Amino acid sequence: MSPTVKKVLYIEDSPVNAALIEEYANHIDQVEVIIATTGEEGVKVAEKLHPDLILMDINLPGITGVQAMEDIKELGGKLSKIPFIALSADAICDEINSALDAGFDDYLTKPVFFDKLKDVLVQYLEL
Repeated sequence: MSPTVKKVLYIEDSPVNAALIEEYANHIDQVEVIIATTGEEGVKVAEKLHPDLILMDINLPGITGVQAMEDIKELGGKLSKIPFIALSADAICDEINSALDAGFDDYLTKPVFFDKLKDVLVQYLEL
C-alpha cells in the first residue's frame, strides 16, 4: 500500500520562492505542492482542493497573508482546522508574534532553512 500524498498549498507571489519550495518538495515522496500567487487565489484553491497544510507569505499583493488565512478559516469544516505556516522575510520578533497571535500555527523566515521546513512538514503532516 502506497503512502498517502499530502497536499501543501503554498501562497507566494514570488515565482523564484515558489519554484524553490516546489523543487524542494519534489524530493519528499509524500508531499505535493500547489502554488497560488495571491491571497485571493489561495482562498479559492484552498476551498477547491482542501490541502493538508498551507504555507503562506505574509506580504502578498491584494489581501495580506493574514487576511487570506482568516478568509480560509471562515470557510469552516476541515479548512478551519488545517495548519497554517507563515513563510516570510519579516524576521522581527513583533512581526512573528503578530502572525502567531493572528492564528498561524508556526512561522518560518526567508531565506528558508530546509531542515526547519522539513521539521515543520514532518510535524504538521505527520510524515
